Amino acid sequence: MPPFAIRDALVVDADQDLKHLLAGILQPGMWAICYVATNKDALQAARGKAFELIITSEKTSSREDVELLRKIRLQRPHTRLIILANETTPSDVIAAMREHAFSLFSRPFSLEQLGNMIQLATEVPCWDDGIELRSATPEWIRLEVRCQVRTADRLLQFMKELAELPESEREEVGLAFREILLNAMEHGGGLDPDKYVEVEYVRARRMISCRIADPGAGFTLDEISHAAVANPPDDPIRHAKIRDELGLRPGGLGILLAQHLVDQVIYSQDGNEVLLIKYLNQSQAKPAARADRIAL
Repeated sequence: MPPFAIRDALVVDADQDLKHLLAGILQPGMWAICYVATNKDALQAARGKAFELIITSEKTSSREDVELLRKIRLQRPHTRLIILANETTPSDVIAAMREHAFSLFSRPFSLEQLGNMIQLATEVPCWDDGIELRSATPEWIRLEVRCQVRTADRLLQFMKELAELPESEREEVGLAFREILLNAMEHGGGLDPDKYVEVEYVRARRMISCRIADPGAGFTLDEISHAAVANPPDDPIRHAKIRDELGLRPGGLGILLAQHLVDQVIYSQDGNEVLLIKYLNQSQAKPAARADRIAL
């Protein structure tokens, strides 16, 4: 008898790059990987055995993979499934979130980032979703996110798939979003998994906005001397000294970094709500809706 239970992974139509990636993450002797050719085969396998992790094929559409997840979760509601797809739409991403996919990647994606997400999926001993959709259309999404760093990383990947931007700008907006979200989780929610941060994403014709509201009491700039944004011009590293004195981890750059990555960072009166705004250039702007054109 082995000293611990071997964990099972199910992978659909994997190419050599993915097999090589998995070989470095899912160690033999600890993981048994079952490779199947189609979603139909995957469904049959999942009905016969509980898999710790399922990864779909890029050759199937995200809609097909969401349908696979929906059928599997009827029998195994806490299945961790990562969707790989050649391409996807905001509606597909919303459907994946609604069905509680663990993550979603569409081409082009970084194998390193995919590897990090797979690693994250293997490290969560008792996984429950933590991303709850309250209302969702491709243009307007409202959700609640559990105050955990791993949940923030999962949400960031979904938001990157939603943001229809050039790669460089998508990375910048994603980084700004992550910094403010982690601030909300850490300082407003105390990284308490029983608390949630509210997130609201709006894609208008000429801008993207994201509202983040934490469950804390808020703050003013006078109260956050440990943050780089409060540094005086003649002492750009004062926050590092203060954080060391307070016994805080290195950091404090979140607000300042976000201000340089998006066009506007707006705080509410109490400081527990933040609005990130990114303006789109003409080529990125969406055309007016038909009803708008008729009204004009």
